[in-house]
Amino acid sequence: MRRVNESVREVIAEGLGELKDPRIGIVTVTGVVVTPDLGEARVFVSVLGSEKKRQATLAGLESARGVLQAKINRQLSLRRTPTLTFAYDDSVERGVRMTKLIDDLAAELPPDSEDADDQVREDTGSTETG
Repeated sequence: MRRVNESVREVIAEGLGELKDPRIGIVTVTGVVVTPDLGEARVFVSVLGSEKKRQATLAGLESARGVLQAKINRQLSLRRTPTLTFAYDDSVERGVRMTKLIDDLAAELPPDSEDADDQVREDTGSTETG
């Protein structure tokens, strides 16, 4: 199933570049999960832009579902062509938010924090051997 998921993801990612729908913005296919019976495939996408742009892109993708399914049917030799459903994947957005939080915390640390760690080691008499 992992190979099927990856193959379907590749075909869809390639097919997105061929779509002419103006609602579809900058989209990245982050993953695909195909059911074992090949009846359905959930396509996870990341969309660059605002919430409004995300909703418009998902609507455009739903409209283009038939075109993408036909492309899957032509390029992959599967018993059945799965019905596509699209879902927004917020993992990229969460990753960016976590990186910003870490950067903000790092900026709040005193600049001498590494020197303070060294001082604690000297005070406790610990030595590092390498």
